[in-house]
Amino acid sequence: MAEETGKRKVDHIRICLDEKAQAKKATTGFEDLQFIHRALPEIDKAQIDLQTTFLGKKFNAPLIVGAMTGGAEEATKINSSIAEAVENLGLGMGLGSQRAAVESKSLEKTYRVAREKAPHAFLIANIGGVQLVHGYGIQEVRKTIEMIDADAVAIHLNALQEIIQPEGQTNFKGMVAKIAEIAGAIDQPVIVKETGAGICAEDAKVLEDAGVKAIDVGGAGGTSFAAVEYYRANPNCGVQHSLGNTFWDWGIPTAISLIETAQSVKIPLIAAGGIRSGTDIAKALAVGASLGSIVQPILQTAIEGTKATEQKLQDLIEELRSIMFLTGAQTVTDLPKKPVVIIGKTAQWLTARGLSLQKYAKQGA
Repeated sequence: MAEETGKRKVDHIRICLDEKAQAKKATTGFEDLQFIHRALPEIDKAQIDLQTTFLGKKFNAPLIVGAMTGGAEEATKINSSIAEAVENLGLGMGLGSQRAAVESKSLEKTYRVAREKAPHAFLIANIGGVQLVHGYGIQEVRKTIEMIDADAVAIHLNALQEIIQPEGQTNFKGMVAKIAEIAGAIDQPVIVKETGAGICAEDAKVLEDAGVKAIDVGGAGGTSFAAVEYYRANPNCGVQHSLGNTFWDWGIPTAISLIETAQSVKIPLIAAGGIRSGTDIAKALAVGASLGSIVQPILQTAIEGTKATEQKLQDLIEELRSIMFLTGAQTVTDLPKKPVVIIGKTAQWLTARGLSLQKYAKQGA
């Protein structure tokens, strides 16, 4: 079982690096969000404060590197590069699913390297929600946390991936109760994250009521795990290959998922799914996110090493700072007070769902 899980991790890394596993026609929706340029920002760009606090931990910028990998030797360098970079910059990172190391102690080092390289950074452990309804419980979750001395633990939801994955598990019955059980028993905050298909308003409320302390919306528009599993599935293996193609663009666009969730719950939110720029992060913060999560671009730099990863993160932070300057936002908490115009398909979706658009356009100066 552990060998099979490890091989799957290697496949995922290879496909995300080498194959065209990005959304085809689906977009994040952030292209429909527009800031109002301020010709008179009345602030000094050099004095803009990017610091923020998330689940009690201070970040030098509202940016986290999202869950990526682990459980295979190839993952060690990736996690090492990312961890060193976020430690140097005062950010945080999520680890990939730790199921492989729960099954095989020899793979723990592929995750532990993160805490070794980032002794002070905010680290998020990771376990699959589907594992919780197939035998995993409090003991296994605590093991993932202890493995990396995690500040929080993420339970990831990947129903779309599981229906396409040849070895997928599709019994999700009872998952809410298991999440509530974990949230009530674990000292560290529990985050629930989607993996590319988004969280709707209804599910967000269920998760908040279950005791979850934060939600990572993980919307559509970036890497498609339907596409990843499409590449893994043999064309002759049956319906999975076909389903991967059919559901390639399935999901709620990230911007829409974020706005739906922000209007339905009061817990902190992470914007993830196709976040590619500092501008995307700024837009996410403006409509309700506490952090922007970057994944695929950092996977590319992590292969090169710490220096390239740190430089990419610094570039994203500088772009975010520039957006704040051009909108007159002195601090991260000022961004949600700046007006945002929402147009196109995103506006149509939100209107059809009965959600407010006026609160963004009429925000104060």
